[in-house]
Amino acid sequence: MDNILAAAQTIATARRNRAPLASLPADLAPGDEAEGYRIQRAVHDLLLPQTGGLVGYKIGCTSAVMQEYLDIPHPCAGGVFEKGVHDSGARLRHGDYVRVGVECEIAVRLARSLAPSEAPFTAEWVMEAIESYHPAIEIVDDRYVKWETMGVPTLVADDFFAAGCVLGQAVARVKAPDLLKVQGRAVINGTEAGHGTGADVLGHPHNALAWLANHLAEEGRGLHAGQIVLTGSLVKTVWLEAGDSVRMELEGLGRVEAKFT
Repeated sequence: MDNILAAAQTIATARRNRAPLASLPADLAPGDEAEGYRIQRAVHDLLLPQTGGLVGYKIGCTSAVMQEYLDIPHPCAGGVFEKGVHDSGARLRHGDYVRVGVECEIAVRLARSLAPSEAPFTAEWVMEAIESYHPAIEIVDDRYVKWETMGVPTLVADDFFAAGCVLGQAVARVKAPDLLKVQGRAVINGTEAGHGTGADVLGHPHNALAWLANHLAEEGRGLHAGQIVLTGSLVKTVWLEAGDSVRMELEGLGRVEAKFT
């Protein structure tokens, strides 16, 4: 068995068992992010039966507050799976995660595919492919004994903390406000826990989407019509306790809520 598959099996087993990952054995740990993404794809294949399949992507580290918090100066991508996507008002089990956190995001749904042959992509180009925006709670899971020592390639291999999302009502692109000016607030149990604006996400959420499309194109892969993309958090991650109620308010896009019971 090759090292890519062996590493993927180690990660997938930890995820199935909700067991914190200490580290990958030295001979299996990815040497760079490109290898991390190869392992990530193998993890997706292994988790397919229980996740319902890949329905989109999350982009992490797109804002200064998150780059500073994670000490990673560039975006990273992970998968979003069908069974991890919930509607606003969802009641989710706190115990279904190792250490669950939430982030305030602007999600996009694509009206058309972005094929690798169309690269390089610009923010203007990818904007034309967007059908709608959603206010979103990104659900993240700190699945590690100590994430600070895992290394970026291993975090990438394990979908970069991705654990799903809760989506609010769709707002058609043609009716959406100027994303640069959208104010986002994370409200936990009625108290604001962080705020930011659309401009905090790589200067504009469309820049994040273009980054993802170009990143996938380098691997010979594209984005597909109907897929969801979480463009990155406007706030620093908020880690939750059992019983917490979460509300994300995105001015002009609406609100989205969930409870972690």
